[in-house]
Amino acid sequence: MKACLLPLVAALLVTFLGSSLIARQAPFQRPNSETLGLVSPSVRVRGMPGQMTVQRTGCESLAAGETRRRIVDIAVQEWAFFGFSKVEPGDEDFDIFDERYSLLSSEDSARVASSIAGYWAVTPQGVGIIAGQNRVWNGPEGIGARWVTPWSAAFVSWIMCESGLGSSEQFQRAIAHHVYIDQAIRARDGGAPQAAFVAYDPGSAEIEPGDLVCTSRRPAYRNLAERRRQMGVGARTHCDVVIKVDEPGQRIFAIGGNVRRSVVMRQLPAAREPGRQLHPLNQTVRGEVRPMFAHLKLRAKSIEADAIDNTPTIKALACRAARQHC
Repeated sequence: MKACLLPLVAALLVTFLGSSLIARQAPFQRPNSETLGLVSPSVRVRGMPGQMTVQRTGCESLAAGETRRRIVDIAVQEWAFFGFSKVEPGDEDFDIFDERYSLLSSEDSARVASSIAGYWAVTPQGVGIIAGQNRVWNGPEGIGARWVTPWSAAFVSWIMCESGLGSSEQFQRAIAHHVYIDQAIRARDGGAPQAAFVAYDPGSAEIEPGDLVCTSRRPAYRNLAERRRQMGVGARTHCDVVIKVDEPGQRIFAIGGNVRRSVVMRQLPAAREPGRQLHPLNQTVRGEVRPMFAHLKLRAKSIEADAIDNTPTIKALACRAARQHC
């Protein structure tokens, strides 16, 4: 395996810099279930779009020792499966809340339809949402129709399900991010003792791969205190999974779902001020500031800051680029 490790740093850097090793790659098929010991999301449903039904909803609770690594491994696997989409630094027109545009072709939409349905299957409302989507798929737009209900929170919920956070006391799977954000805030305030994540204002705690970083649009919360005043109230929020922390370069790499209808890696500019930890900077989209208002820190042992380099997906990509068998 050592021979395959040499291209790993380059394979990561070209995601955002210079030549496009990753950009040229076709979507990666998921590894065998034995590699990560997870249930492929598409296995959770049955039938073609328009007739799809949920077959499996449950999640297992696993030992916490490998939770961080599993979260990163699974997030990177799904990013590869969707085709390695990325957001370049400084792209102020790229709005994660804008659902009008798609990074996927009609063919790709058909390919990933059962996977997105599988994400929904682990949420409490998943059965009804898939039934509603069947009606949309049977309409004039067919398989190319976008999901009526945004699926970014379902994506995070599925990752946590497959990472071993099986009970709602550990992670409250939901169709909206604010549900599990509120759970993490309760954990910070002394409630929810079994919750896997604890909420912090960005910069108040060390950020690590496997953590979540969250922004909001309506309302645009600036900090946790503003969300505390509206706990339980619906809000348009979005969270991404941190997969690499580059403190010298002041960058945080994170993966999120339903960004332009795909799974996308973003490079978030970051900073460290006196008395504060490294934290993602607020984002600006078409002149509108989108505060990064929450850092959800996982209660699990640490892993290396460049954990993406050690994921099965990136190792396989590096080996394929070097035309080696690993």
